[in-house]
Amino acid sequence: MFVRRDFVAKYKQTILGPVWFFIQPIFQTAVMAIVFGGMARLSTDGVPPILFYLAGVTAWNYFSNCLRATSNTFTANANLFGKVYFPRAVTPLSIVISNLIQFGIGMVLFLLIYIFFVITGTALHPSITLLLLPLLIVVMGFMGLGLGMLVSAMTTRYRDLQYLVEFGVQLLMYATPVIIPLSAIPAKYKPIMLVNPMTGVIETFKYGFFGAGTFSWPLLSYSIGFTVIVFLIGLAIFNKTEKNFMDTV
Repeated sequence: MFVRRDFVAKYKQTILGPVWFFIQPIFQTAVMAIVFGGMARLSTDGVPPILFYLAGVTAWNYFSNCLRATSNTFTANANLFGKVYFPRAVTPLSIVISNLIQFGIGMVLFLLIYIFFVITGTALHPSITLLLLPLLIVVMGFMGLGLGMLVSAMTTRYRDLQYLVEFGVQLLMYATPVIIPLSAIPAKYKPIMLVNPMTGVIETFKYGFFGAGTFSWPLLSYSIGFTVIVFLIGLAIFNKTEKNFMDTV
């Protein structure tokens, strides 16, 4: 029920409806290709800019949408939580699942453009690491879920965090290999990129489809370990907060 509510309500009174799931990544990719690929001429590891940026946007949007939407679970559902009891963790989990539908639509768009480039003769070399795609999806979803539940628990007292998350997620994208690959980052700035737990996920995602970029088991293991830890911490704090959050919301 929650998944259906989240999916339908988002575009219920729009003219184009679910078509926005295609329009948003197309516009994001086009802007990046013009600004960063055309004007700044940043490296894309030999991958066509459109494909390179669309891959990054598709993966990043799933994580960021999960984080944004789950970070205000308590404040957005205060009226519902105050009327009936059910496991509160169901609500943020449903958001992750509904965003998975949006991610699936984005992947269809990406695969269609990917196939177009293959048919037109572009040299793309899918890697065996493409088999890790289900794992990457789980990591992205649960990383966003864990961080979102953690922030949601804190926003019951500090509403400013909602605005900080919006700004922080946009800023964090520039510290992730969505726009520029890890191989093109200057050595002095690379540690900043490596600390970001989404770096291993994005790089592995791109390496699986293109066979270009950086794939590292230690880097991916760091992303997985971070996800497990932040999810367990976020779930524990979320469950603790739900017992008395009505006193502060």
